[in-house]
Amino acid sequence: MTDNINSSHLTCNVNKDLEPLTYFYWIIFLVGFFGSCFALWAFNRKDSSQKCTNVYLINLLVADLLLTLALPFKIVVDLGLASWNLKIFHCQVTACMIYINMYISIIFLGFVSMDRCLQTIQSSKLYQIQKRGFATMLSVVVWALVLCIMLPNMIIPIKDIPEQEGVGCIDFKQKIGRDWHLLSNFISLAIFLNCTCIILISNCITINRLYKNKDGEEFNNIKASLVKIFLITAGYIVCFLPYHIVRIPYTLSQNDVITDCSLKEVLFLAKESTLLLSISNLCFDPIVYFYFSKSFRTRVTKTFSMKKEVKPVDSENTETAV
Repeated sequence: MTDNINSSHLTCNVNKDLEPLTYFYWIIFLVGFFGSCFALWAFNRKDSSQKCTNVYLINLLVADLLLTLALPFKIVVDLGLASWNLKIFHCQVTACMIYINMYISIIFLGFVSMDRCLQTIQSSKLYQIQKRGFATMLSVVVWALVLCIMLPNMIIPIKDIPEQEGVGCIDFKQKIGRDWHLLSNFISLAIFLNCTCIILISNCITINRLYKNKDGEEFNNIKASLVKIFLITAGYIVCFLPYHIVRIPYTLSQNDVITDCSLKEVLFLAKESTLLLSISNLCFDPIVYFYFSKSFRTRVTKTFSMKKEVKPVDSENTETAV
């Protein structure tokens, strides 16, 4: 089996030319790290008026913090600077953490959009599912579901492969690991498709309700809300749609359903490029916090308004001294 892996990678080594992408990963990591830390600080206060949207956003933030822990490992591995054991650790653990973040983010963005839609409808029949307790219970179920899908990719035993160039994460997996990897990819795709439908339908209903009131007294507020919804929807599509278009043919190439080496190289680079877009949601999420959480927006506004108020005081003191 090892000889087959060796000969396969000698003839078709797709795990290369990743260094240019690592510079973008560093930028995303730095922006996302500071954005997530600020969001953690902003959310870190007791607020009895928190609605279920805040519960979903806090779960989104936890997923982002996991991604900030995993991203440096991917950067080091892609640069070719990682030791063999560190590469194995990345393939078994931190690479899976990246995908946990992706699907947790997708699911909770779907919940945020749905909750915003329910707020617009304002139906008393739907009031129970907008309570914080229900949102907390639903969050626990979501984490359990995603971890059940992803954790086997971490804990299923791997092959003992001698150190060599061109070995990808898939090559460490035994047959049962490859089979679960394939199954988890299709389950993840189903999650993406369902959440995308929820987001698009919810946002369309919300836009329709808001647009009907465009001639009212609160036109400016409605216009601002419409812009926010369009931005959130566009950001979601840009981040996650390209990756899931590429994911199926790339998975087939991993399992040698697609055997042409040049096509495998194209699919690998396409997967890595679109994965970069998906990971860029780390920079996109703080915008979601700002638009959808009143407590977060209030904390941010107060922080920066306080900084602006300090400057005139300092200048007045200077003039008095002169």
